[in-house]
Amino acid sequence: MKKKHKSPWGVFAAIVLAIAFGSIVGESGKIWNIPFYSLLDTAGTLFLNALTLVVVPLVSSSIIAGIARIGNDGGFGRIGGKTFFFYLSTSLLAILIGLFFVDLIGPGTGHIIGHNLESGDYVANLKQSMANREGKGLSNVLLSIVPSNVLLAFSQGNMLGLIFFSILFGYSISKIQSSHANVLQSFFQGVFETMIQLTHLIMKLLPYGVFCLVAKVFMTTGVHSLAPVALFTLTVILGLSTFMFIGLPLMLQLIGQIKPAWLFKAMGPALITAFSTSSSSATLPITIDCVEKRAGVSNRICSLVIPLGTSINMSGSALYECVAAMFIAQAYGLELSFTNQFLIVFLSLITSIGVAGIPSASLVAILIILRFMGLPAEGVGLFVAVDRLLDMCRTTVNVFSDSCCAVLVAKAEGEKNVLVKDPVEMVE
Repeated sequence: MKKKHKSPWGVFAAIVLAIAFGSIVGESGKIWNIPFYSLLDTAGTLFLNALTLVVVPLVSSSIIAGIARIGNDGGFGRIGGKTFFFYLSTSLLAILIGLFFVDLIGPGTGHIIGHNLESGDYVANLKQSMANREGKGLSNVLLSIVPSNVLLAFSQGNMLGLIFFSILFGYSISKIQSSHANVLQSFFQGVFETMIQLTHLIMKLLPYGVFCLVAKVFMTTGVHSLAPVALFTLTVILGLSTFMFIGLPLMLQLIGQIKPAWLFKAMGPALITAFSTSSSSATLPITIDCVEKRAGVSNRICSLVIPLGTSINMSGSALYECVAAMFIAQAYGLELSFTNQFLIVFLSLITSIGVAGIPSASLVAILIILRFMGLPAEGVGLFVAVDRLLDMCRTTVNVFSDSCCAVLVAKAEGEKNVLVKDPVEMVE
């Protein structure tokens, strides 16, 4: 039976109510002598904790199961190498485009948080923490990639070490005796599917979590915070549009000698599905069908590249994570040096590998980046009001990026039938 996707209208209603409630009640509002702000702060923190709860098992099982599955393919060494190269290249391009627009527009430079906290030491402590991290930031990143104790890395939520270990572990599974490999593959696939279900359960609380986080922001900043959120939305959409309609088409033309308009036509059904469901995983069957039957990519390439892309190629999400982290830093009045911006770019690239292809999964990755950079997790509340809309946009970009990589790998493998004519003619 086809899975029914949850409508986003509940989240949009929660946003509207939160804006009205927070603006009217204000920070001094109370019920039974208990401040509304404290209640919403606690509830919002619980929701963020619930999101963080699934990070380690979800990311590790996703990567291990995916790498172990494709590692068994006979052409993995050659095709997999090309696939990883294109996926990392497109994600890095997307992140740099996002960084360009967030630096250019500066959606959070109004210091919407800093003005309310200048009387205290909170912002000063954040600035000092960022300054202390800058000197050893790069060395910390490199040391975090290869942990000395993987169990300690898992318990501390060291995502860089977790991703590195999971990739090696998944690849090693594909090289051991098949009887043992099948057991491990089945186990981690089961863990992954279980964590997806748990994430869906947590996401049922999304309207309530959004209400608490958004209302809390509007209690302290009022309707003035709408302007930075609008600028943030504009920044993300400009970045995604530039990447999807300029960056990727240039790669198709320059590397693959492919007409971008034909690929847009071929991927039409998948892009519509991705936008409406906000889930690249749910769109996977349609994506494969479009790439194989409408774009002319062989099943040999398609069956390897597209499922792998659903696991590790989240170009739109990587762009969003970078812009979100920079926006939060700007909103707290923090000027990030080149080194810290490089770290955010690197972390966005790495964490996007482990983002599950389900609605709002990027919030989990953003929390990871914020924790590593020493930025406050509650900063997510600044833009969570528009996350659902932007989720629909970035998922569409993710799916189109997957299709671009698939046709580029196919062309690199010498396939002759890739978009040789208009997709409308190919399906007739």
